[in-house]
Amino acid sequence: MDQPERSYIPAAGQHWLLRLYDPLLWILRGDALKRPLIEQAAITPGFRVLDVGCGTGSLTVLIKRLHPQAAVVGLDPDDKALAIAKRKVERAGLSVEFDRGFADRLAYPDASFDRVFSSFMFHHLTRDEKSATLGEIRRVLKVGGSLHLLDFAPPRSFLSRVVGHLFHQAAHVEDNVAGRIPSLIAEAGLVDCEEVAHRNTLVGSIAYYRAVTIEGSP
Repeated sequence: MDQPERSYIPAAGQHWLLRLYDPLLWILRGDALKRPLIEQAAITPGFRVLDVGCGTGSLTVLIKRLHPQAAVVGLDPDDKALAIAKRKVERAGLSVEFDRGFADRLAYPDASFDRVFSSFMFHHLTRDEKSATLGEIRRVLKVGGSLHLLDFAPPRSFLSRVVGHLFHQAAHVEDNVAGRIPSLIAEAGLVDCEEVAHRNTLVGSIAYYRAVTIEGSP
């Protein structure tokens, strides 16, 4: 599922930092942060699940471990990150499909997934890329399917504002910290968008979002 080469921000922010990405996630208790995202999705056997911007596959593998009877697919543009993800799957003895591609040009048929996940990927996208990605997510979700998104969010404490100022000055993160993610989700045609939870972490405030598709939405 290779797509034409183009620039992108990798999982760790810089390509040379990739080898440090998983150790950093471990320090930040990445699995503990991602479990609630999976739990809110209410995955059942037979569901098709897509992890958009899967990076090194931590969330993808965790979904499959918790829901072995679901068909799980991870997508990312970074070949090196995908190679790490595939090694994780092999070591765990799991069956997961990994595809190389971009979130705003999904090469999947309409209405082909029951759940779509995104974890700490949206803050790497420009406004146009966010909108295009959400439109593609809406397209590949089945009616009644849902998006589950975890990413940086507006700070709600003095400390989180300080952390946000230190770590999240890039233009790509502006929509997150300004609280625009729900409105972008709604503009893409997903409905009932809600912030399921909000937490403060060592690297800033994060939010868990959920939205669904209904018959006749654009």
